[in-house]
Amino acid sequence: MEKYIQEQPRDFLAVATPGAGKTTFALTLASWLLHHHVVQQVTVVAPTEHLKKQWAEAAGRIGIKLDPEYSAGPLGKDYDGVAVTYAGVGVRPMLHRNRVEQRKTLVILDEIHHAGDSKSWGEACLEAFEPATRRLALTGTPFRSDTNPIPFVTYEEDNAGIRRSAADYTYGYGNALADHVVRPVIFLSYSGNMRWRTKAGDEIAARLGEPMTKDAVSQAWRTALDPRGEWMPSVLRAADQRLTEVRKAIPDAGALVIASDQDSARAYAKLIREITGTRATLVLSDDAGASKRIDEFSGSNDRWMVAVRMVSEGVDVPRLAVGVYATTISTPLFFAQAVGRFVRSRRRGETASVFLPTVPDLLTFANEMEKERDHALDKPKKEGEEDPYAESEKEMEEANKQQDEDTGEQEQFSFEALESEAVFDRVLYDGAEFGMQAHPGSEEEQDYLGIPGLLEPDQVQMLLQKRQARQIAHSRKKPDTEADLLELPAERRPVVTHKEMMELRKQLNTMVSAYVHQSGKPHGVIHTELRRVCGGPPSAEATAGQLRQRIAKVQEWATRMR
Repeated sequence: MEKYIQEQPRDFLAVATPGAGKTTFALTLASWLLHHHVVQQVTVVAPTEHLKKQWAEAAGRIGIKLDPEYSAGPLGKDYDGVAVTYAGVGVRPMLHRNRVEQRKTLVILDEIHHAGDSKSWGEACLEAFEPATRRLALTGTPFRSDTNPIPFVTYEEDNAGIRRSAADYTYGYGNALADHVVRPVIFLSYSGNMRWRTKAGDEIAARLGEPMTKDAVSQAWRTALDPRGEWMPSVLRAADQRLTEVRKAIPDAGALVIASDQDSARAYAKLIREITGTRATLVLSDDAGASKRIDEFSGSNDRWMVAVRMVSEGVDVPRLAVGVYATTISTPLFFAQAVGRFVRSRRRGETASVFLPTVPDLLTFANEMEKERDHALDKPKKEGEEDPYAESEKEMEEANKQQDEDTGEQEQFSFEALESEAVFDRVLYDGAEFGMQAHPGSEEEQDYLGIPGLLEPDQVQMLLQKRQARQIAHSRKKPDTEADLLELPAERRPVVTHKEMMELRKQLNTMVSAYVHQSGKPHGVIHTELRRVCGGPPSAEATAGQLRQRIAKVQEWATRMR
């Protein structure tokens, strides 16, 4: 507010993490501009019908009357402005242009990155609001994976010559966490063995979190999310236990499953009923009925809601404290918005818990929660698959769809999920990883599901370290024959991609070759010696942690010889 009032800019872009109070800021500013006669009316543009109504209600609470049903013609005398959707502006840009030309208008563009969703929406926004007196753009996630420029956003060139969006004010998750404005998020990740049949009729078995090709990761992930397997029931059971624990401190805490499609959502709701004995609220599409169901859930004391995509952004249900990420959308934008549903803090010490499959991209996003990003208009030269943020436009469109029609994605990767099982894999918090693998229902898993629901961020860290130390001590006392799972702490079991594994093997072979010249010993002798000293199988079967250990050991030997 201070920066805005001091500079009085025509365009202002505020980037703030979900739950930080963008709506409050925008409406307080609107009130100030109306009061000082800088503007005479307000237009709010939101991504969905539900959000449009939410804006009108929030504005009404501070005395600004917005019409969320406006479609054409003169506005009623009682109103200070309108709330519309980007799609609505796309259909009738000239209607809105005429309105802003007739009276001095403040245009609030909520989640402005949506104005780049389609070329027509961006062009319509430019056409409609170019004459506006003031424009305030808001977003929690200013990055897009495509290069459609976002209207009324300034782009500046960085050192690499890439034009990136420049925010006038940024308030990231890290700042908000330090100020106790948002909750700390504990991610609970589950792996397990998956088995599926490919289109060609081959049966494939793989473990979630192991290095695989992109297609295999996609199919293993979708096998895990199949409601007929054992993975989803196990994870929902664990999430419900976590919710019970959180409710000891936050009595009205709710949980949300974010599903990929309508059929899965219905199946998950059925599983929740079987597990808990109570019905889950089911939200299938962005229509009036869905808005009503979300509002009813928000005001109730019900435990579970299952939704398809649409609840990933802007829908404000502050009591949501536990989430299950049961969708195969893997864009950083969608992930950030999905997690944003659980971070709104109502009182100090509340924590959020999100359950995830052990998929490399998701764990990367979870570990980078505090990283601030901007929208890049140009792509770096050698981008390709090295950049986890270089998603295809198709995937981006998928993430932004509000409707949950069949996207045809199932046809593209035609396969049949055969069976899945869940294994508790790790806890991710504040960029660090904790925990040892454990079976669902085991004491080790309960250790993490039972973390208190009210904790300060530093207490979460300390508690996780203590639980892991206790697990390691407990596992050392057990005879090897009883160790039914890989008994290594999470930081020694890095989750890497197929590509990263190839790079690690290549790096090890390069280091060994250099040491061959230095020591005069044959390759085979050095590899055998590394296995003897570091332990583990041949490098073709070694884990990422074992390969890194061997690379460090060869470096140590080479340094000693100099």
